[in-house]
Amino acid sequence: MIQDIFPHRFNNQYIANLPIGENDFVLHYHDNSLLMKTDGEALELPRKSDFPEITKRTESTFLFTLDDVPCFLVWDDLKVDYSLFTYQEISFFRTIEQPEIAWVSIAGFHLMNWYTQNRFCGKCGSRTEHKSNERAVVCPNCHITVYPKISPAIIVAIVSGDKLLLARNANFRGNWFSLVAGYVDVGETLEEALAREVKEEVGLDVTNIQYYKSQPWPLSGSMMIGFVAEADEHQPIRVDGNEIAEAAWFSRGHLPNHSSTISIAGEMIAQFEKGELQGCGEVKKVRV
Repeated sequence: MIQDIFPHRFNNQYIANLPIGENDFVLHYHDNSLLMKTDGEALELPRKSDFPEITKRTESTFLFTLDDVPCFLVWDDLKVDYSLFTYQEISFFRTIEQPEIAWVSIAGFHLMNWYTQNRFCGKCGSRTEHKSNERAVVCPNCHITVYPKISPAIIVAIVSGDKLLLARNANFRGNWFSLVAGYVDVGETLEEALAREVKEEVGLDVTNIQYYKSQPWPLSGSMMIGFVAEADEHQPIRVDGNEIAEAAWFSRGHLPNHSSTISIAGEMIAQFEKGELQGCGEVKKVRV
């Protein structure tokens, strides 16, 4: 999956009061695009040394380290020589050959969006400040502390014997299918959220819910929690007609276009195709 970048090393431990160094990586976003250094078709992360205009007065925020090299979010506008640099729309992470760049690009995108959305206090409207000793923003007026938002979401491979249920989201382009997924609501367990989402989106009752694994998904600020569940294929499929446009059972060797293995959905579908999809946790039956 996309966060699996070995032998490269990603460390999101916050380092307080770290100044940006000449060799440090620079992540500079413009709308939904990231500034990259280019040499023909090859892309690489730029460094502070590429931008003489970055000084101690430049607004920058420490994010994380990649291979022990600090990565900084630079907020100020940069002078861009387009013969050396290019803005890449964030979806480039799906096709770039360097997995470490793909991962830090969207991890930084998550944090950039969170910082942008919390420049002002949601309670009193005062401008927030970066907390000096941890990754958080604090309101100097009402003293509220806000931490990065991570939204839990379930994603489930629904199986019936040698068949897998796949659904096409109304927002997907073309004939593209994936697994049923949805956000956990207030007061729900993960298993209850799963049963509710499946019932709402495709009209099925599921049993034998088993944990698979989890994956951070920075594009939506989510933590995807994967499960495998069973359903009787003779139940009528009733799509909600809003989020889900169509859904159907598919057999191995006859799967439609679907997610790649950079996502937990794609990995689970690939495991099903190989006949190796298994839950990893205690079997839990849920009634709704």
